Amino acid sequence: MKYFFALNLMLVLLSGCTPKTAKTIANENDGWIQLFNGKDIKDWNVKIHHHEYNENFGNTFRVEDGMIKVHYNQYKDFNEQFGHLYYKTPFSYFHLKFEYRFVGQWMKTAPEYTLLNSGVMFHSQDPKTMPKEQDWPISIEMQLLGGVKEGEPRPTGNMCSPGTDVVYKGRISPDHCINSSSKTYYGDQWVKGELIVLGDSLITHIINGDTVLQYSKPQIGGGVANGYDPAQKQDGKLLSSGFIALQSEGQEIDFRNIYIKKLR
Repeated sequence: MKYFFALNLMLVLLSGCTPKTAKTIANENDGWIQLFNGKDIKDWNVKIHHHEYNENFGNTFRVEDGMIKVHYNQYKDFNEQFGHLYYKTPFSYFHLKFEYRFVGQWMKTAPEYTLLNSGVMFHSQDPKTMPKEQDWPISIEMQLLGGVKEGEPRPTGNMCSPGTDVVYKGRISPDHCINSSSKTYYGDQWVKGELIVLGDSLITHIINGDTVLQYSKPQIGGGVANGYDPAQKQDGKLLSSGFIALQSEGQEIDFRNIYIKKLR
């Protein structure tokens, strides 16, 4: 008995942590997968409007200081070059966690609505299926907004639907975007976002630990997306899986601590 106790203790010491610490680490990392390694975006692919697949025009998406940064210092004109950075594999049932903050400059040649505006797309079509002149992926978006004027509410964690529809409050929503119940966040503070996606069933948006929006039955339909291959837009088809992407919409933004847990 003493031999086995000593052996177990030695193994723990060699691992550099106590039994309590080892158990804590195991619980914290249980099932979570790091999508962004803090060093590079080799596991990610780029599609920017007016450009071919995996042409990272202007080094729009880059890694600095352990963050994915969206920057435009190599742009002269925005020219509706809406872009997205896609993780390499699709997901269906999952819990996604990430942090973001609005920083730097807004491209004044971008549409006015893009000020302090970005997003995380999910259930997206494969970027390889997007023609050069397709502006938005057929997908669901967790829209991220920052406060513009003190005292004017501007919630974040909203839902937008380029080329898609969702069921909200018992019916297909007629609106392209649905506001969440989140509070308004100003300046360059870090905000924690979460998505809990159950295939083509219930979807939950969480901001800083609070559930701020729920809807269901994501499906192809609606407008907004343009320049797509018609074969990709089968209106009424439920979306049970797809790709996750970080958005470039004209406002500089940072992302970090991107993790996912498969729920099925």
